Amino acid sequence: MRIHIATDHAGLEFSTQLQHHLAEAGHEVVDHGPVEYDALDDYPAFCIRAAQATVADQRAGVDALGVVFGGSGNGEQIAANKVEGIRAALVWSIATAELAREHNDANVIAIGARQHTFDEVAGFIDRFIATPFSNEERHVRRIAQIADFERDGSLLPDPRV
Repeated sequence: MRIHIATDHAGLEFSTQLQHHLAEAGHEVVDHGPVEYDALDDYPAFCIRAAQATVADQRAGVDALGVVFGGSGNGEQIAANKVEGIRAALVWSIATAELAREHNDANVIAIGARQHTFDEVAGFIDRFIATPFSNEERHVRRIAQIADFERDGSLLPDPRV
């Protein structure tokens, strides 16, 4: 599988370690930055590029997912989710990694590098990669509703009206 990775300064060490971990597991890793430590770097462009590459690969039929890191993972998740077709999930446990894939068909995982040990992070990502989407009708339906809104702003009728 091709894995697109991006981070900010807070996740740079994790990113480097993770790239080795994923390559050893047989994955093709594409690093979207940064290339060196800068305490004042700006993560949005790195994360958006990783998300764009993930979507482009998936649309081309390439088996690909994305991983974005930061101190908390929140900003990185927000940035990735600005890319059409991305469903980035903030993950903090094995259960949230599984559910992100099973229920939401998430294609990017966001993790707070300052919140976890490397072994925890590697476990979250390994589980995320290994977990398939359930394809249950209710989940397919909900993902389609999100995609419809993303595409043209359409929503189901408001039941309160």
